[in-house]
Amino acid sequence: MDWTIYWFMLPVSMMVATTAMLSGIGGAALFTPIFLIIFPLLGPEYPLAGPVAAIGVALLTETFGFSSGFVGYFRKGLIDFHGAVPFIAVGVPVAIAGALSARFADPDLLKGAYAALMLVLSVILLRHHAPVADVTPAHGELSVGAADARPTRRITARDGRVYTYKIPRQGGGAAATGLGAFLTGMLSVGIGEVVMPQLVKRCKVPVPVAAATSVLVVIVVVAAASFTQISAIVAEGGLAAVPWNLVVYTIPGVIIGGQIGPRLQGRIAPRSIEQAIAILFAVIGISMAWIVFAALTG
Repeated sequence: MDWTIYWFMLPVSMMVATTAMLSGIGGAALFTPIFLIIFPLLGPEYPLAGPVAAIGVALLTETFGFSSGFVGYFRKGLIDFHGAVPFIAVGVPVAIAGALSARFADPDLLKGAYAALMLVLSVILLRHHAPVADVTPAHGELSVGAADARPTRRITARDGRVYTYKIPRQGGGAAATGLGAFLTGMLSVGIGEVVMPQLVKRCKVPVPVAAATSVLVVIVVVAAASFTQISAIVAEGGLAAVPWNLVVYTIPGVIIGGQIGPRLQGRIAPRSIEQAIAILFAVIGISMAWIVFAALTG
């Protein structure tokens, strides 16, 4: 096993994790296409064993990256722990079911489904608009969704800013959370992409709190899916089946990036990040679809 072949993934992983922390999306959404699209272009020695192995490694890496980001957001006092519980309760069991289902899916079907998911997410992100927040300068308090009749919750960040908003409810969003969790277990992406818009757009949670809370949800759901995927890989091929020479670079990279992202929160417009990721998702979806088409017609 060549322990230097994937050295470049250290800085790449730092950038991926930083982007994930700023946007609240799952880092695996970017790692999986790197493994499935970029690696085969680098040479025959780079590709992983298949889509399932790529997804498993992406989920494992994401777990460490979001755990690092969780520490950063926890220190900033932005996480709404109670608000995360309904999403976690739905997401964990469904993500495990999705991870188990991936073992029986055709590799080309997985890639095709991933391409379709990226294109759908691209459209959703382009159409999404964060709610307008009203600032009360006299109290330094940020208030969102004041017209809603639900009880309010107040989060006081370490910098002294107070965020007041209506208590998030899962409600009809449970179906979207379940779908995102299932796709996360099967395709490595989905839970962060459905939780973040729900918190911001439907529940009217301020973007900094929504991003921090989304990170907590993603950690728990992805950890469940990752454990299921990696356990299956080890059960089939032993510990040697896990590409350790890759994760020794991706895991430290996402841990570092997970600390950088929260420090940059608020310095970059959330909408600009969403638009950039939407364009990237569109490129990924088209590229993956072309790979599947070429494989089926070649």
